[in-house]
Amino acid sequence: MGNEKNETKRPPYGIISILMIGAFIAFLNNTLLNIALPSIMSDLKVDASVVQWLTTGFMLVNGVLIPTTAFLIQKYSVRKLFLVAMGLFTAGTILAGFAHIFPVLLAGRMTQAAGSAIMMPLLMNVMLVSFPIEKRGAAMGIFGLVLMGAPAIGPTLSGWLIEHYDWRMLFHFVTPIASIVLLIGFFLLKDKKEKVAIRLDFLSVILTSVGFGGLLYGFSSAGKQGWDSPQVYLTIAVGAISLFVSILRQIKQDQPMLNYRIFKYPMFALSSVISMVLTMALFSGMLLLPIYVQTVRGISPLDAGLMMLPGAIIMALMSPVTGKLFDKFGGRLLAITGLSITVITSYLFSQLSLETTYTQLLLLFSVRMLGMSMVMMPVSTNGLNQLPARFYPHGTAMNNTLQQVSGAIGTALLVTIMSNRSESRAIELGEAAKAALTEQPTQAALAELQQQVMMSAMLDGINFAFLVSTFIAAVALILAFFMKRVTQAEDKIGENPVEKKVVTKLAEN
Repeated sequence: MGNEKNETKRPPYGIISILMIGAFIAFLNNTLLNIALPSIMSDLKVDASVVQWLTTGFMLVNGVLIPTTAFLIQKYSVRKLFLVAMGLFTAGTILAGFAHIFPVLLAGRMTQAAGSAIMMPLLMNVMLVSFPIEKRGAAMGIFGLVLMGAPAIGPTLSGWLIEHYDWRMLFHFVTPIASIVLLIGFFLLKDKKEKVAIRLDFLSVILTSVGFGGLLYGFSSAGKQGWDSPQVYLTIAVGAISLFVSILRQIKQDQPMLNYRIFKYPMFALSSVISMVLTMALFSGMLLLPIYVQTVRGISPLDAGLMMLPGAIIMALMSPVTGKLFDKFGGRLLAITGLSITVITSYLFSQLSLETTYTQLLLLFSVRMLGMSMVMMPVSTNGLNQLPARFYPHGTAMNNTLQQVSGAIGTALLVTIMSNRSESRAIELGEAAKAALTEQPTQAALAELQQQVMMSAMLDGINFAFLVSTFIAAVALILAFFMKRVTQAEDKIGENPVEKKVVTKLAEN
């Protein structure tokens, strides 16, 4: 096969470098926005269940578009896909930067997501086909170092920009950089691809889009509408049915848009489940922690960003180390160690109080990042290593899709848990406070009391959500004990003549 031949050649470092820069800018934009969520809530007059759409809406577009990337990577050249992806991301960044109402900001974010959806699977696929299995851990480690550099500088940069400028400056800052990267790709990327005789099944696109889109929209709406709302349970039901029909259709096709047969490889299936469960727990922290730090504790955006800086630096520096350890020992030991740290730190985050010190938060977040650095890349790489090379586009697309879906579900679920817990706790505390009053309070005293009740209730809701995420992370830890080191599975080309002809044609191109 053509992919197997490429593994013996010198990796295309030029292409990889350009793709990494593009992915870095996309990832940087996400880390910039996390710190800005409380400021956006205040400026645009929206609450946590609405502002979460800047995260879950991004995931919604990713969840709809990423399944098509397996087809796109096989059909089009790296150059074409990169230019489309970076062009969409740049356009979305410009739109978001000039948003003065929440729907326009959300539209900009979703346009960015359309570009990001193509970028990450494209880069992962180029990495997989460019390095042999025995060197793949180290290569992925360098990849992680570059991408984890974004969380290292993102929160601090975001905090500084928000303190001195409007939150829109986050997008204005990224726009010229993204434009330059787009121009670099236009002039320097020269790869070509012979025409490949595969077609996109539009019915599969519709079914998959309705399936993943329905699930994501339903779970994301639960925080605002409640789980008993028809808007929630009907869209989840429609999404589940459409996804089920889509899977049946893909299994029966000779050229599936997204090949679900890759789940017959046990370590890939296990790594997918572990990544989904872990993502559900971890994505929530990206939303819950900034709300606690800034809204409950009143810590400035800059100090909030500085608090996250050491942990992000640790995660970035650990990536190449983790990559080398993966090549030497495999992913099981790393995953068990990292997930144990994640479970412990998640539990400690569920014990936050109004007296938790800044230093305690900094240390706890840093240790949590250390645990994360040992899990995500080793687990996903271990699963992908078992796949035959022709399934790499499908494996990377599937991994990215499942992470987006599970991230959105986890975020929506835990934000809903936080909101519901906060509301019920606020009622309890409010009634207790009224009962304790011996005389009619002044208007100012009543306002102060109400503020204290709301802060205490929100803190209780955040703690409870982190406790739930602890149990979710514990499930991933149990599953990690079943991981095994793998070798690449033998590539058994399809059992039927049609599939064999298709694969042979792809290999020739």
